[in-house]
Amino acid sequence: MSPAGILAGICLLGALYCGLDPLGRSAVANFPDFEAYRVDMPPWSDVPTEKDAENLLQRSEIKFLNQIQGPESVAFDPAGRGPYTGVADGRVLFWDGESWKDFAYTSGNRSSLCDPKPSPLSYLKNEHICGRPLGLRFDKSTGDLYIADAYFGLMKVGPEGGLATSLATEAEGVPLGFTNDLDIDEEGNVYFTDSSTKYQRRNFLQLVFSAEDSGRLLKYNPTMKETTVLMRNLQFPNGVSLSKDGSFLVFSEGAIGRLRKFWLKGEKAGTSEVFAVLPGFPDNVRTNKDGDFWVAIHCRRSMYSYYSSLYPKLRKLWLKLPISAKTQFLLQIGGRPHAVVVKYSPEGKLVQILEDSEGKVVRSVSEVEEKDGKLWIGSVLMPFVAVYSLA
Repeated sequence: MSPAGILAGICLLGALYCGLDPLGRSAVANFPDFEAYRVDMPPWSDVPTEKDAENLLQRSEIKFLNQIQGPESVAFDPAGRGPYTGVADGRVLFWDGESWKDFAYTSGNRSSLCDPKPSPLSYLKNEHICGRPLGLRFDKSTGDLYIADAYFGLMKVGPEGGLATSLATEAEGVPLGFTNDLDIDEEGNVYFTDSSTKYQRRNFLQLVFSAEDSGRLLKYNPTMKETTVLMRNLQFPNGVSLSKDGSFLVFSEGAIGRLRKFWLKGEKAGTSEVFAVLPGFPDNVRTNKDGDFWVAIHCRRSMYSYYSSLYPKLRKLWLKLPISAKTQFLLQIGGRPHAVVVKYSPEGKLVQILEDSEGKVVRSVSEVEEKDGKLWIGSVLMPFVAVYSLA
Protein backbone atom coordinates (compact mmCIF):
# COMPACT_ATOMS: atom_id res chain seq x y z
CA MET A 1 0.00 0.00 0.00
CA SER A 2 1.25 3.45 -0.86
CA PRO A 3 2.09 6.02 1.85
CA ALA A 4 -0.94 8.04 0.74
CA GLY A 5 -3.18 5.00 1.22
CA ILE A 6 -1.75 4.32 4.66
CA LEU A 7 -2.32 7.94 5.64
CA ALA A 8 -5.90 7.80 4.33
CA GLY A 9 -6.52 4.62 6.33
CA ILE A 10 -5.18 6.20 9.50
CA CYS A 11 -7.38 9.25 8.96
CA LEU A 12 -10.41 7.02 8.38
CA LEU A 13 -9.74 5.02 11.55
CA GLY A 14 -9.23 8.25 13.47
CA ALA A 15 -12.50 9.63 12.17
CA LEU A 16 -14.33 6.44 13.13
CA TYR A 17 -12.78 6.46 16.59
CA CYS A 18 -13.76 10.06 17.19
CA GLY A 19 -17.24 9.56 15.78
CA LEU A 20 -18.05 6.31 17.58
CA ASP A 21 -16.10 6.95 20.83
CA PRO A 22 -15.82 3.18 21.51
CA LEU A 23 -14.08 3.66 24.86
CA GLY A 24 -16.74 6.05 26.15
CA ARG A 25 -14.42 8.96 26.83
CA SER A 26 -16.58 11.83 25.62
CA ALA A 27 -18.20 14.32 27.98
CA VAL A 28 -21.65 12.91 27.18
CA ALA A 29 -20.82 9.22 26.77
CA ASN A 30 -23.07 8.16 29.65
CA PHE A 31 -25.99 10.28 28.47
CA PRO A 32 -27.46 8.59 25.37
CA ASP A 33 -30.39 11.03 25.25
CA PHE A 34 -28.17 14.11 25.43
CA GLU A 35 -29.30 17.05 23.33
CA ALA A 36 -27.75 20.47 22.91
CA TYR A 37 -30.02 23.52 22.83
CA ARG A 38 -29.58 26.90 21.26
CA VAL A 39 -29.05 29.81 23.61
CA ASP A 40 -30.42 33.12 22.35
CA MET A 41 -27.40 35.13 23.34
CA PRO A 42 -27.36 38.93 23.56
CA PRO A 43 -25.13 40.62 20.98
CA TRP A 44 -21.44 40.18 21.79
CA SER A 45 -21.16 43.97 21.93
CA ASP A 46 -23.57 43.96 24.92
CA VAL A 47 -21.34 41.70 27.04
CA PRO A 48 -19.54 43.98 29.55
CA THR A 49 -15.85 44.39 28.91
CA GLU A 50 -14.93 46.35 32.06
CA LYS A 51 -12.15 44.67 33.99
CA ASP A 52 -10.48 44.87 37.37
CA ALA A 53 -6.95 45.70 36.25
CA GLU A 54 -5.64 45.31 39.81
CA ASN A 55 -7.10 41.83 40.35
CA LEU A 56 -8.41 43.00 43.70
CA LEU A 57 -9.84 39.62 44.67
CA GLN A 58 -6.27 38.43 45.07
CA ARG A 59 -6.18 40.57 48.23
CA SER A 60 -8.86 38.40 49.82
CA GLU A 61 -8.14 36.59 53.07
CA ILE A 62 -8.52 32.82 52.86
CA LYS A 63 -10.36 31.54 55.93
CA PHE A 64 -11.07 28.02 57.18
CA LEU A 65 -8.78 26.40 54.58
CA ASN A 66 -9.55 22.65 54.34
CA GLN A 67 -11.92 22.90 57.31
CA ILE A 68 -14.93 23.01 54.99
CA GLN A 69 -15.55 21.58 51.54
CA GLY A 70 -17.59 23.45 48.93
CA PRO A 71 -19.28 26.22 50.98
CA GLU A 72 -21.74 27.40 48.31
CA SER A 73 -23.85 29.80 50.35
CA VAL A 74 -22.85 31.99 53.30
CA ALA A 75 -25.50 33.29 55.71
CA PHE A 76 -25.69 35.06 59.07
CA ASP A 77 -28.61 34.59 61.47
CA PRO A 78 -30.88 37.46 62.62
CA ALA A 79 -28.57 38.06 65.60
CA GLY A 80 -25.58 38.46 63.27
CA ARG A 81 -23.96 35.19 64.28
CA GLY A 82 -22.16 32.98 61.82
CA PRO A 83 -21.37 32.36 59.14
CA TYR A 84 -23.55 29.37 58.42
CA THR A 85 -22.78 27.41 55.27
CA GLY A 86 -23.87 24.26 53.48
CA VAL A 87 -21.02 21.92 52.57
CA ALA A 88 -20.42 19.05 50.17
CA ASP A 89 -21.12 16.24 52.65
CA GLY A 90 -24.70 17.41 53.13
CA ARG A 91 -24.41 19.29 56.43
CA VAL A 92 -25.09 22.91 57.28
CA LEU A 93 -22.32 24.15 59.55
CA PHE A 94 -22.20 27.07 61.99
CA TRP A 95 -19.06 29.02 62.95
CA ASP A 96 -19.38 29.85 66.66
CA GLY A 97 -16.33 32.11 66.70
CA GLU A 98 -13.93 29.32 67.60
CA SER A 99 -14.80 26.28 65.52
CA TRP A 100 -17.31 24.82 63.10
CA LYS A 101 -20.31 23.09 64.66
CA ASP A 102 -22.88 20.84 63.02
CA PHE A 103 -26.11 22.84 62.77
CA ALA A 104 -28.42 21.04 60.37
CA TYR A 105 -28.63 18.35 57.74
CA THR A 106 -31.08 17.63 54.96
CA SER A 107 -30.93 13.86 54.63
CA GLY A 108 -32.29 11.38 57.15
CA ASN A 109 -30.26 8.59 55.55
CA ARG A 110 -26.75 9.74 56.32
CA SER A 111 -24.12 7.01 56.59
CA SER A 112 -20.39 6.43 56.21
CA LEU A 113 -20.86 7.39 52.54
CA CYS A 114 -21.05 10.97 53.78
CA ASP A 115 -17.78 10.86 55.73
CA PRO A 116 -15.06 13.48 54.98
CA LYS A 117 -13.37 13.26 51.59
CA PRO A 118 -10.39 15.09 50.05
CA SER A 119 -12.26 17.54 47.79
CA PRO A 120 -15.76 18.93 47.13
CA LEU A 121 -16.11 16.95 43.90
CA SER A 122 -15.37 13.69 45.77
CA TYR A 123 -18.91 13.78 47.17
CA LEU A 124 -20.75 14.06 43.85
CA LYS A 125 -21.70 10.40 43.37
CA ASN A 126 -23.33 10.20 46.82
CA GLU A 127 -24.95 13.63 46.97
CA HIS A 128 -28.40 12.18 46.29
CA ILE A 129 -28.02 10.15 49.49
CA CYS A 130 -26.23 12.65 51.74
CA GLY A 131 -27.99 15.76 50.45
CA ARG A 132 -26.43 18.92 49.06
CA PRO A 133 -27.57 22.17 50.71
CA LEU A 134 -27.03 25.05 48.30
CA GLY A 135 -28.84 28.38 48.87
CA LEU A 136 -29.40 29.40 52.51
CA ARG A 137 -31.62 32.19 53.87
CA PHE A 138 -32.80 33.08 57.37
CA ASP A 139 -36.33 34.28 58.03
CA LYS A 140 -35.52 37.40 60.03
CA SER A 141 -38.79 37.28 61.96
CA THR A 142 -38.70 33.65 63.09
CA GLY A 143 -35.03 32.72 62.95
CA ASP A 144 -35.86 29.69 60.82
CA LEU A 145 -33.27 28.73 58.22
CA TYR A 146 -34.59 27.92 54.75
CA ILE A 147 -32.48 25.59 52.64
CA ALA A 148 -32.48 24.86 48.92
CA ASP A 149 -31.19 21.30 48.78
CA ALA A 150 -30.26 20.20 45.27
CA TYR A 151 -31.89 16.77 45.76
CA PHE A 152 -34.45 17.09 48.55
CA GLY A 153 -36.03 20.36 47.45
CA LEU A 154 -37.08 23.31 49.57
CA MET A 155 -36.54 22.70 53.30
CA LYS A 156 -36.66 24.49 56.64
CA VAL A 157 -35.02 24.03 60.02
CA GLY A 158 -35.71 25.90 63.25
CA PRO A 159 -33.28 28.13 65.18
CA GLU A 160 -32.00 25.11 67.12
CA GLY A 161 -31.02 23.21 63.98
CA GLY A 162 -31.30 19.46 63.43
CA LEU A 163 -32.94 17.51 60.61
CA ALA A 164 -34.57 19.91 58.17
CA THR A 165 -38.26 19.58 57.30
CA SER A 166 -39.36 19.19 53.70
CA LEU A 167 -41.58 21.98 52.36
CA ALA A 168 -41.70 21.31 48.63
CA THR A 169 -40.47 18.50 46.38
CA GLU A 170 -42.61 19.25 43.32
CA ALA A 171 -44.46 22.08 41.60
CA GLU A 172 -47.66 21.63 39.62
CA GLY A 173 -47.07 17.89 39.39
CA VAL A 174 -43.47 18.09 38.17
CA PRO A 175 -40.77 16.96 40.67
CA LEU A 176 -37.99 19.35 41.58
CA GLY A 177 -34.82 18.13 39.89
CA PHE A 178 -32.12 20.59 40.96
CA THR A 179 -33.26 23.02 43.67
CA ASN A 180 -30.67 25.77 43.75
CA ASP A 181 -31.28 29.10 45.51
CA LEU A 182 -33.98 31.04 47.35
CA ASP A 183 -35.10 34.24 49.05
CA ILE A 184 -37.93 35.11 51.45
CA ASP A 185 -40.25 38.13 51.46
CA GLU A 186 -41.72 39.88 54.50
CA GLU A 187 -44.85 37.74 54.36
CA GLY A 188 -42.85 34.52 54.48
CA ASN A 189 -43.30 33.58 50.83
CA VAL A 190 -40.27 31.77 49.46
CA TYR A 191 -39.03 32.36 45.91
CA PHE A 192 -36.66 29.73 44.61
CA THR A 193 -35.16 28.19 41.50
CA ASP A 194 -35.23 24.69 40.10
CA SER A 195 -32.30 24.69 37.69
CA SER A 196 -33.36 21.60 35.75
CA THR A 197 -35.94 18.84 35.84
CA LYS A 198 -33.73 16.69 33.60
CA TYR A 199 -30.24 16.89 35.14
CA GLN A 200 -29.44 16.55 38.82
CA ARG A 201 -26.64 18.56 40.38
CA ARG A 202 -24.23 15.63 40.18
CA ASN A 203 -24.56 15.99 36.39
CA PHE A 204 -24.21 19.77 36.40
CA LEU A 205 -21.54 19.70 33.67
CA GLN A 206 -23.96 18.02 31.28
CA LEU A 207 -26.52 20.69 32.13
CA VAL A 208 -23.94 23.36 31.30
CA PHE A 209 -23.09 21.65 28.02
CA SER A 210 -26.73 21.06 27.09
CA ALA A 211 -28.28 24.42 28.04
CA GLU A 212 -31.64 22.61 28.13
CA ASP A 213 -34.62 24.71 29.14
CA SER A 214 -36.59 22.84 31.81
CA GLY A 215 -35.56 25.28 34.57
CA ARG A 216 -38.19 27.14 36.62
CA LEU A 217 -38.69 30.09 38.95
CA LEU A 218 -41.04 29.08 41.78
CA LYS A 219 -42.96 30.48 44.74
CA TYR A 220 -43.82 28.62 47.93
CA ASN A 221 -46.74 29.97 49.95
CA PRO A 222 -46.30 28.88 53.60
CA THR A 223 -49.92 29.59 54.51
CA MET A 224 -51.42 27.51 51.73
CA LYS A 225 -48.41 25.15 51.64
CA GLU A 226 -48.52 25.39 47.86
CA THR A 227 -45.78 25.78 45.27
CA THR A 228 -46.55 27.58 42.02
CA VAL A 229 -44.51 28.16 38.88
CA LEU A 230 -43.80 31.83 38.16
CA MET A 231 -41.64 31.23 35.08
CA ARG A 232 -40.74 28.12 33.12
CA ASN A 233 -38.60 27.10 30.12
CA LEU A 234 -35.53 28.71 31.66
CA GLN A 235 -31.96 27.71 30.82
CA PHE A 236 -30.14 27.01 34.09
CA PRO A 237 -31.81 29.54 36.44
CA ASN A 238 -29.67 29.89 39.52
CA GLY A 239 -29.33 32.65 42.14
CA VAL A 240 -32.37 34.68 43.25
CA SER A 241 -32.65 37.80 45.41
CA LEU A 242 -35.43 40.24 46.28
CA SER A 243 -35.01 43.97 45.84
CA LYS A 244 -34.67 46.06 49.00
CA ASP A 245 -38.28 47.27 48.77
CA GLY A 246 -39.63 43.86 47.78
CA SER A 247 -41.23 45.14 44.58
CA PHE A 248 -39.27 42.75 42.38
CA LEU A 249 -36.69 40.01 42.45
CA VAL A 250 -33.77 39.29 40.19
CA PHE A 251 -32.54 35.84 39.25
CA SER A 252 -29.57 34.69 37.23
CA GLU A 253 -29.89 32.85 33.94
CA GLY A 254 -26.79 30.69 33.83
CA ALA A 255 -26.73 29.62 30.19
CA ILE A 256 -27.47 33.10 28.81
CA GLY A 257 -25.30 34.94 31.32
CA ARG A 258 -27.69 37.63 32.50
CA LEU A 259 -29.91 38.79 35.34
CA ARG A 260 -33.65 38.83 34.83
CA LYS A 261 -36.09 40.97 36.82
CA PHE A 262 -39.44 39.52 37.86
CA TRP A 263 -41.96 42.06 39.13
CA LEU A 264 -43.85 41.13 42.32
CA LYS A 265 -45.80 44.34 42.91
CA GLY A 266 -47.29 47.23 40.93
CA GLU A 267 -48.67 47.42 37.42
CA LYS A 268 -46.00 45.08 36.06
CA ALA A 269 -46.55 42.36 38.69
CA GLY A 270 -46.16 38.91 37.17
CA THR A 271 -44.06 40.10 34.22
CA SER A 272 -40.34 39.92 33.64
CA GLU A 273 -37.64 41.79 31.76
CA VAL A 274 -33.89 41.76 31.28
CA PHE A 275 -32.16 43.43 34.22
CA ALA A 276 -28.50 43.18 33.16
CA VAL A 277 -26.24 41.34 30.73
CA LEU A 278 -23.34 39.85 32.66
CA PRO A 279 -19.68 39.37 31.71
CA GLY A 280 -19.83 35.64 32.35
CA PHE A 281 -21.62 32.65 33.89
CA PRO A 282 -23.52 33.66 37.06
CA ASP A 283 -24.32 31.77 40.22
CA ASN A 284 -25.95 33.30 43.31
CA VAL A 285 -27.18 36.88 43.76
CA ARG A 286 -27.37 38.74 47.07
CA THR A 287 -28.80 42.16 47.94
CA ASN A 288 -26.85 44.45 50.27
CA LYS A 289 -28.25 46.98 52.74
CA ASP A 290 -28.19 49.72 50.09
CA GLY A 291 -30.26 47.68 47.65
CA ASP A 292 -27.38 46.86 45.31
CA PHE A 293 -26.98 43.33 43.97
CA TRP A 294 -23.77 41.34 44.32
CA VAL A 295 -23.46 38.67 41.64
CA ALA A 296 -21.04 35.75 41.80
CA ILE A 297 -19.67 34.86 38.37
CA HIS A 298 -17.73 31.63 37.91
CA CYS A 299 -15.73 32.97 34.97
CA ARG A 300 -15.89 35.38 32.05
CA ARG A 301 -17.59 34.29 28.86
CA SER A 302 -15.12 33.36 26.15
CA MET A 303 -15.65 33.77 22.43
CA TYR A 304 -15.64 29.96 22.19
CA SER A 305 -18.50 29.57 24.69
CA TYR A 306 -20.42 32.43 23.08
CA TYR A 307 -20.47 30.93 19.59
CA SER A 308 -20.94 27.35 20.75
CA SER A 309 -24.10 28.56 22.52
CA LEU A 310 -25.47 29.79 19.21
CA TYR A 311 -24.82 26.57 17.27
CA PRO A 312 -26.11 23.56 19.25
CA LYS A 313 -25.60 20.98 16.48
CA LEU A 314 -21.91 21.81 16.23
CA ARG A 315 -21.68 21.86 20.03
CA LYS A 316 -23.23 18.40 20.28
CA LEU A 317 -20.87 17.06 17.62
CA TRP A 318 -17.87 18.48 19.48
CA LEU A 319 -19.09 17.09 22.81
CA LYS A 320 -19.34 13.60 21.32
CA LEU A 321 -15.63 13.56 20.51
CA PRO A 322 -13.44 11.52 22.91
CA ILE A 323 -12.57 14.60 24.97
CA SER A 324 -13.16 14.43 28.72
CA ALA A 325 -15.82 16.51 30.49
CA LYS A 326 -13.09 18.28 32.44
CA THR A 327 -11.31 19.38 29.25
CA GLN A 328 -14.58 20.46 27.66
CA PHE A 329 -15.37 22.48 30.77
CA LEU A 330 -11.97 24.19 30.69
CA LEU A 331 -12.62 25.14 27.07
CA GLN A 332 -15.98 26.54 28.15
CA ILE A 333 -14.45 28.79 30.82
CA GLY A 334 -11.49 30.00 28.79
CA GLY A 335 -8.79 27.56 29.89
CA ARG A 336 -8.58 28.09 33.64
CA PRO A 337 -10.82 28.89 36.62
CA HIS A 338 -10.99 32.61 37.41
CA ALA A 339 -13.51 34.27 39.69
CA VAL A 340 -15.39 37.49 39.01
CA VAL A 341 -17.63 39.45 41.38
CA VAL A 342 -19.85 42.26 40.12
CA LYS A 343 -22.18 44.73 41.81
CA TYR A 344 -25.25 46.20 40.11
CA SER A 345 -27.43 49.10 41.21
CA PRO A 346 -31.18 48.63 41.76
CA GLU A 347 -31.57 50.06 38.25
CA GLY A 348 -29.31 47.43 36.70
CA LYS A 349 -26.20 49.59 36.21
CA LEU A 350 -22.77 48.04 36.66
CA VAL A 351 -21.27 49.67 39.75
CA GLN A 352 -18.20 47.64 40.67
CA ILE A 353 -16.19 44.70 39.44
CA LEU A 354 -13.67 42.61 41.36
CA GLU A 355 -11.80 39.66 39.94
CA ASP A 356 -8.90 37.29 40.10
CA SER A 357 -8.29 36.81 36.39
CA GLU A 358 -5.28 34.59 37.08
CA GLY A 359 -7.09 32.35 39.55
CA LYS A 360 -4.26 32.69 42.05
CA VAL A 361 -6.34 33.19 45.21
CA VAL A 362 -10.06 33.07 44.40
CA ARG A 363 -10.39 30.58 41.57
CA SER A 364 -14.13 30.08 41.84
CA VAL A 365 -17.06 31.92 43.40
CA SER A 366 -20.65 30.84 44.02
CA GLU A 367 -21.95 33.57 46.32
CA VAL A 368 -21.03 36.96 47.75
CA GLU A 369 -22.56 38.09 51.05
CA GLU A 370 -21.79 41.65 52.21
CA LYS A 371 -21.58 42.17 55.97
CA ASP A 372 -19.94 44.96 57.99
CA GLY A 373 -17.79 46.25 55.14
CA LYS A 374 -16.60 42.81 54.05
CA LEU A 375 -17.53 40.40 51.31
CA TRP A 376 -17.86 36.80 52.41
CA ILE A 377 -17.23 34.70 49.31
CA GLY A 378 -18.33 31.08 49.10
CA SER A 379 -17.63 28.55 46.38
CA VAL A 380 -19.14 25.17 45.66
CA LEU A 381 -15.75 24.07 44.29
CA MET A 382 -13.31 25.41 46.89
CA PRO A 383 -12.29 24.19 50.40
CA PHE A 384 -12.47 27.61 52.06
CA VAL A 385 -14.30 30.91 52.39
CA ALA A 386 -12.60 34.04 51.04
CA VAL A 387 -13.14 37.39 52.77
CA TYR A 388 -12.54 40.64 50.92
CA SER A 389 -12.46 43.98 52.73
CA LEU A 390 -14.28 46.81 50.96
CA ALA A 391 -12.52 49.46 53.05
